[in-house]
Amino acid sequence: MIPTELVGRRVVLRPLEGRDFETWSAVRRRCGDWLTKWEPEALPGRLDPAHDRDAFGARCNARQREWQLGTGYGFGIFTADRFAGEINLGTVQRGPFQNAYIGYWIDRDLAGKGYMPEAVVLVIRFAFEQLQLHRLQIAIIPRNQSSRRVVEKLDLRMEGVAERYLQINGVWEDHCRYAITVEEWQRRRAELLWEWVDPR
Repeated sequence: MIPTELVGRRVVLRPLEGRDFETWSAVRRRCGDWLTKWEPEALPGRLDPAHDRDAFGARCNARQREWQLGTGYGFGIFTADRFAGEINLGTVQRGPFQNAYIGYWIDRDLAGKGYMPEAVVLVIRFAFEQLQLHRLQIAIIPRNQSSRRVVEKLDLRMEGVAERYLQINGVWEDHCRYAITVEEWQRRRAELLWEWVDPR
């Protein structure tokens, strides 16, 4: 059975639910300017889930359907006393590819404190050991130094720059592409878990 809660040293990952609206919304509204410059534009006419409880509920339901279909696995990141951000394993592809993409964001006040590298390692373990995927990718705009520091702390392999890779905030942006395969995970598993996840 696939677990829905991933427990690390300082963070717990679990799917967001309707009851998380107030805390999720507060962080998204407070950090909006810091976050949205790295995200795709919202679709025209769509309600903003940071300001509308029903839109947030619909967002949670859509993520739940992705879990059921096996196409995506979204997690809220929680520390001991607060909601911290989100990490998603998306666009899960089976067949000969066995690949997925990791995306993440964190409360600006908690950035740089090691929560996100820990969350990424938990998701990598989940993807390779529970979902039996073969490859994971993370794509980051080159000037997004905060997000790049996460993968650099984990020493994930940089494969190059994909030009005009994704439309972000209305602009086709280049992205640095980082990846890890299950073979690399098996070789580095003990090191990454000791550094970021295992109790001290």
